[in-house]
Amino acid sequence: EVQLVESGGGLVQAGESLRLSCTASGFPFDDYAIGWFRQVPGKAREGVACIDSSRTSTYYAGSVKGRFTISSDKAKNTVYLQMNSLRPEDTAVYYCARIYYPITYLPDPQEYDYWGQGTQVTVSS
Repeated sequence: EVQLVESGGGLVQAGESLRLSCTASGFPFDDYAIGWFRQVPGKAREGVACIDSSRTSTYYAGSVKGRFTISSDKAKNTVYLQMNSLRPEDTAVYYCARIYYPITYLPDPQEYDYWGQGTQVTVSS
């Protein structure tokens, strides 16, 4: 069974940091690019960051570039999203997702074929 399990969300104040984790199972982890997108109720999903299947190239949305870092631990089948200098506008449910084909850009959330249940991130001002 394919699983992507997110963790690490929570409530923080503006300027603080959080690290999200996404642990994958049930599929060949090294064959897929893994990314994060977020969604606020009533708004469209927004791509945040993605790391390619080789885990050497990363892509970010302009709104998070320089503040967020995506990384991977192959031994743990886990992808992380380190979020620094958080802002109230970062408040959303964050989802971890996978793409099978090679990427050279930040994928649109519609391109992912499977995602997890999401984790809530709330940033207070």
